[in-house]
Amino acid sequence: MSKTAFSPSSQSRSAKAAVAPEKQRANPAMIKSSKTVRQQIKVGWEFPVVFTHGVFDPANLTLVETLNRLEENRRHRAMVFIDGHVAGALPSLPAAAEAYFSAHPQVLELIEPPTLVPGGEAIKNDFSLVEKFMKQMLNAHLDRQSYVIIVGGGAVMDAVGLAAALVHRGVRQVRVPTTVLGQNDAGVGVKNGVNFMGGKNAIGTFAPPFAVLNDFNFLLTLPDRDWLCGVAEAFKVSIIRDRAFFLELLKEAEKYPARDFQAMQTLVTRCAEIHLEHIRTGGDPFEYGRARPLDFGHWSAHKLEIMSGFRISHGEAVAAGVLLDSIYAEKKGWITSEELGQIRDGLARSRFQLWFKEFDQRDADGVRTVFGGLRDFQEHLGGELTVTFPLRIGARHEVHEIDLALMDGAVNSLRETFAPDDTTA
Repeated sequence: MSKTAFSPSSQSRSAKAAVAPEKQRANPAMIKSSKTVRQQIKVGWEFPVVFTHGVFDPANLTLVETLNRLEENRRHRAMVFIDGHVAGALPSLPAAAEAYFSAHPQVLELIEPPTLVPGGEAIKNDFSLVEKFMKQMLNAHLDRQSYVIIVGGGAVMDAVGLAAALVHRGVRQVRVPTTVLGQNDAGVGVKNGVNFMGGKNAIGTFAPPFAVLNDFNFLLTLPDRDWLCGVAEAFKVSIIRDRAFFLELLKEAEKYPARDFQAMQTLVTRCAEIHLEHIRTGGDPFEYGRARPLDFGHWSAHKLEIMSGFRISHGEAVAAGVLLDSIYAEKKGWITSEELGQIRDGLARSRFQLWFKEFDQRDADGVRTVFGGLRDFQEHLGGELTVTFPLRIGARHEVHEIDLALMDGAVNSLRETFAPDDTTA
């Protein structure tokens, strides 16, 4: 087994087409006539992230004020897309959205009744749906000052958001995340993407939203599994950025599976603040570089999702991926055994499943299939492999090589602690 993971592509550079000598010589006159005009453009982005309750209550003016935050003082045209899973839990939601627009006719215009769209990973696995949404927006004659309001989980925001970003090179989109994961992570970011050719988020854009409206009331509709998914992202970001937040998560761990509403609101708010702070101050909001610090634990998580046919949810995969990389970090001496114990304890007390049978799948050469996630990670950014690991709780560093033998041992440690006796989970 190779000691280190994948390095930059080593395609041969020697096999170059033969070029006639006379074609290799540059024309001096052409060299003297060349000219370079250097262009540098700085673009500023600003968008509010609002935490509220009852966003479609006519008495709540958050949406009205949000659409008019540029003080354009006109009647704002909008389309609304609603996650079908959310509408299933709240059958009155489409009518409530229509009633909200009807209650404010001087400033709001709903172009057509809200559109229900498939929820969950299914919407990201069918690119024809993105094309359908684009056609719908164009047929409605949206312009670049119109609004697409997206109510749903991260997958719906990704797919509909991609369509909105492509129409007229960008229609204003207002995200109304309805899941913990959407409110504390995916919904407050600046990117979208759908799965394509077996690749997680293989097609997408960077498109900051016009605004994000986090309505906590939507969280009360979530099944237990989705309620917990965003907790994994809170552990992830606290481990590499905020020790105080991590200690708070440890203290409150049992409250999350118990569905303590106040504890969850606190978690969502602080986690969203940290994500926003990183995007604002990290110096690379559109990921032009080779590192994705906020994707700690994600190289294996994305691969687990794909390997399981998305039976494993994103949050579940992230929890296991964060613990796997933390075990590796302890083996490398980057965190202490006590810190690893705290991470393991916090995730376990939050009731995450931390072992999946996919970890044990191997390819024809006997290498764990999940290790292919390292290759995927590298290709997604290009250049050398760059993976973020904790460097004590609350800090991080990037590494460019993975000792696969040591990582294999980390998987074995994960199995020994969390795999059920029949190892079928």
